[in-house]
Amino acid sequence: MLMRHPQPVFQFTHAVPYGAVLHDGGVQFVVFSRSATAMRLLLYENVQDREPSDIVAFDRNADRWGDIWSLFVPGLEPGQLYHFQADGPRDPERGYWFDGRARLIDPYAKALAGTFQKSEDGVIRPPKCVVIDDYFDWGDDRHLRRELSETIIYEMHVRGFTQHANSEVKHPGTYRGVIEKIPYLQSLGITAVELMPVFEFPILDIWGNPSERPNYWGYDPMAFFAPHRGYAVGTQPGCQVTEFKQMVRALHQAGIEVILDVVFNHTCEGNELGPVLSFKGLENHVYYHLANGGSRYSNYSGCGNTVNGNHPIVRELIFNCLRHWVHNYHVDGFRFDLASILSRDRYGHLVPNPPLVETIADDPMLADTKIIAEAWDAAGAYQVGSFSDHLRWAEWNGRYRDDVRRFWRGDAGTLGALATRLCGSSDLYKRTGRPPSCSINFITSHDGFTLHDLVTYKDKHNEANGEGNRDGENNNLSDNYGVEGPTRRRPIRDLRTRQMKNMLATLLVSQGVPMIVSGDECGRTQRGNNNAYCQDNEISWFDWRLVRQNAELIRFVRALIHFRRNQASVRRKHYLTGTPGGRHVLPDVSWFNPAGGPVDWTNAELALTCVLTAPDATEDPTGTSRHVMLMFNSTPDPREFTVPPLVANHTWHLFVDTGNPEPYDVYPNLDGPKLSVQRPVVLTYRSLRCYVAE
Repeated sequence: MLMRHPQPVFQFTHAVPYGAVLHDGGVQFVVFSRSATAMRLLLYENVQDREPSDIVAFDRNADRWGDIWSLFVPGLEPGQLYHFQADGPRDPERGYWFDGRARLIDPYAKALAGTFQKSEDGVIRPPKCVVIDDYFDWGDDRHLRRELSETIIYEMHVRGFTQHANSEVKHPGTYRGVIEKIPYLQSLGITAVELMPVFEFPILDIWGNPSERPNYWGYDPMAFFAPHRGYAVGTQPGCQVTEFKQMVRALHQAGIEVILDVVFNHTCEGNELGPVLSFKGLENHVYYHLANGGSRYSNYSGCGNTVNGNHPIVRELIFNCLRHWVHNYHVDGFRFDLASILSRDRYGHLVPNPPLVETIADDPMLADTKIIAEAWDAAGAYQVGSFSDHLRWAEWNGRYRDDVRRFWRGDAGTLGALATRLCGSSDLYKRTGRPPSCSINFITSHDGFTLHDLVTYKDKHNEANGEGNRDGENNNLSDNYGVEGPTRRRPIRDLRTRQMKNMLATLLVSQGVPMIVSGDECGRTQRGNNNAYCQDNEISWFDWRLVRQNAELIRFVRALIHFRRNQASVRRKHYLTGTPGGRHVLPDVSWFNPAGGPVDWTNAELALTCVLTAPDATEDPTGTSRHVMLMFNSTPDPREFTVPPLVANHTWHLFVDTGNPEPYDVYPNLDGPKLSVQRPVVLTYRSLRCYVAE
């Protein structure tokens, strides 16, 4: 095979940025490796090619700057396919995994093409890297810069959202399919989509075969800078870059922000039994947390390996990656999967104010973005409320999820916890000066039961995953209300619908930022599977028939989202104190027992009235917000509620009554029946009412 080295072109011998960088007349390739003894660039003409058409050797003396290998190759253009190949020490017992035969993915590759190819000689052939021209006609598109306190997040899977045969889109399961469904997203009123992982991850296994348990969710990254090729319509190498940008631009035009669920905690290279695809073959000691003298991988992620995020080299990679997605793709924010791993130092110890976490919060290019932590990891770290003191960091509030589930399930002693979560979780965030918007409130997420299944199953049913139902969370805080799974018994079905409405209503009137999982608004089921990571089928896909079949639930959710967006009373920027303030003599929040008197928080009774006072002009310049009165009854019996004397002189109209059938469950125009303050209000068992003052 031809081996050559181009004549030096000195104006392109600088050592940054990393990756494949286009210049007039060629491409500069830059890669880090401290321990490599030789580096080669493999060039391919076609995606299907098993062998390179050309191999270009880096000159160790002329093309190496410190630990950075930099080489300019004239004549190359966008679309060029390539791998790196590195020689170096191979001593797995000490953590060195160099293999001079391995084809390596560029850690900074902006796109991949093809899949793993079957290998007869034992050399793994991963997808090829693609040289990308970043130009795209964005027009006047910019970040929407919506305040976090005014955000309503919709977590969704790009493929699963439109892959079902009944989605009625031209391009199912793709970025373009999402564009086709933007009118639906607009009709809900959500303000941001949180996309499950779109970083490149394997489509086939390392031998080029379909996996028995494919990583449908995408939490298995192999190229942090590259959008997933499997969600593109086109087949031309790099077309996914353009199609992803088209999706972001279209969502922005619809007023919807784009948040990416990013996975910087592990990669698809796995542990010591896994393949050498990229990081392992370039500098294993730097990119991963190693144990046992280097022969094993620390597994704080639960996925075989752990990225060494606070090593300066890796920290720089993550930092550059986030900037890349913000600048080149105009994304509006990030949700960091298993973010507590980012708080571990090079030795795996949790440390306060870790450099990477601080860098992300203070970076000027990320200043307009939303940054959200999943503040735990798979090794026991649980940092909800303590992940970072920085005002920029929001967190998935796992305590909100658990406390609201417990309350509506009827667990004793949860009244106080509900009140705390309803008011923005000041117990978690106030001590560090962080506002209620740092609490990302959710009842369900991709990981666990759907909302429908939360009220339909007591136990998980993950047999389809092929792991003997051993996988997935066992403690789901769920209930089936008498029958496990589907039933024709109308009372049970009605109660389940009411419980879904109870939790959705609680979520959308709570201080903080609500997140809804795609499909919960129409009762999507996974048939009791609470860990559908490998279910690339109708178990996971959005069933668009439910939009028509459960139009009642969608109408309910739309009305609540519209209410939230127009009522600053339920999305305050500061914590409620229970004291009078602003233009009102009423306290900003008041609590009452069902008789209208003071609440005994030690009482196990699960019934409560909450009155939220409309905020002053600093939080509501329009002055259009209303006082809101919420009545909760999570007991198994109907309860009488007396309107508290403190607010009896106001005129109240019914907005929500989850105990009523459609269309009397919600009044979108806030024009429901007027409340008679002289008579007790009777709430049926396990129900919620919301009244709005004139």
